[in-house]
Amino acid sequence: MTIHTEHYPGALDRRRFLSKVGKGLGLAALSSTTVASLLKDVHAAAGRVARLTPEEAARDEDFWFDIQQSFSVTRGLVNLNNGGVSPSPRVVTEALVRYTWQQEDATAYTMWQILEPQSETIRTGLAEAFGCDREEVAITRNASDSLEALLFGFDLRAGDEVLTTTQDYPRMLTTLRQRERREGIVLKTVRIPVPPKDPSEITAAYEAGFTPRTRLVLVSHMVNLTGQITPVRDICELARRRGAETIVDGAHSFAQFRFTRDDLGCDYFGTSLHKWLHAPKGTGMLYVRREKIGRVWPLFAAEKAQDTDIRKFEETGTRSAAQRLAIGEALLFHQGVGPARKEARLRLLARHWMNQLKGEPGVRFNTSFDARQSCALANVHVEGTEPGAVCDYLMRRHKIFATPIVHEEFKGVRITPSVYTTLRELDRFCEVMSAVARKGLPKA
Repeated sequence: MTIHTEHYPGALDRRRFLSKVGKGLGLAALSSTTVASLLKDVHAAAGRVARLTPEEAARDEDFWFDIQQSFSVTRGLVNLNNGGVSPSPRVVTEALVRYTWQQEDATAYTMWQILEPQSETIRTGLAEAFGCDREEVAITRNASDSLEALLFGFDLRAGDEVLTTTQDYPRMLTTLRQRERREGIVLKTVRIPVPPKDPSEITAAYEAGFTPRTRLVLVSHMVNLTGQITPVRDICELARRRGAETIVDGAHSFAQFRFTRDDLGCDYFGTSLHKWLHAPKGTGMLYVRREKIGRVWPLFAAEKAQDTDIRKFEETGTRSAAQRLAIGEALLFHQGVGPARKEARLRLLARHWMNQLKGEPGVRFNTSFDARQSCALANVHVEGTEPGAVCDYLMRRHKIFATPIVHEEFKGVRITPSVYTTLRELDRFCEVMSAVARKGLPKA
């Protein structure tokens, strides 16, 4: 169903607002205003479409046409790997360029005394989005930067156990295996179903992995391989009862679907901002519960006076201020689209292609259709094919870019559309995959 703009008050104002965002006009010039006040302006504009539920807005193709035009992506290629890294909307890219040129003028003065201090407004905006205190948020380079600061920063002794799953992000597993080799800690991994019938099966798998030596638990909020959303709060409560602390890998969850710190109940959280927030590449966020900051060593040395200051995790040497400041425009764009509308649209896009393929012969999903367990990211496998060969065929013959996943427990093709993806692009993908399911891969 298409809900035309003339059917609700304020629609034209809303469309003009998004058009300005798409062209990088007006709002981009407000960079000196605090992020908090920018968000208030966006909330006011979003209030004009209050009559639409998120689900109705998700089906309004006129609304999403405006969003699609906010990105400068080519339509000669269908990009279904937005989970790795996402294009930024024009307003973010233009802000990044503007800040970059600005810091090139008397750089040591402009970058360090004018631009860098403004990153405190970015800290405030991220804290508001996550639902925590600004003094609990560090601006990092990516999720790996955030999570490795935590995984390396804990004082662990030989024999202490860190519990996670076999499906956690490879870099995090590598981090823990290095500590295992170097210091004698124990990495313990458990298997979770693919996909589980109910999220409680994941909690049960973690519970079975606990021992009296478990000190730290690493949980992927969304498993990058399959899009599985895990019951983080239940696992955090379980860990707390067992005297262990919890690190949540939110690389794929933050800004994809709605939640706050209190929804998770975790001690620590790390994410990338260049995925679902559409921020500049090489930006991330680290959350540390305030009373725990002093317990974690930073990756890069900091003065003792900074022991309880979240900024100690940002002591990485000279860095560009432009990337950090352009996060503000990404936050603005995210709020302009509306987190609830964005989540509803991403769910609609995922179900659009999943429902088309679920009846095809030999098609198996490694991702649950349960709304509690998945959102935009999903993994599909056609029996008798290899994911690498399927992705090569999709790209070589049809210019559809997807991600092959081969894990010792399962294999498939990972599909991650984004807010700029059109329904027709997903239909094209389904047409090709349906042909592969029925006839097999054509010979090269």
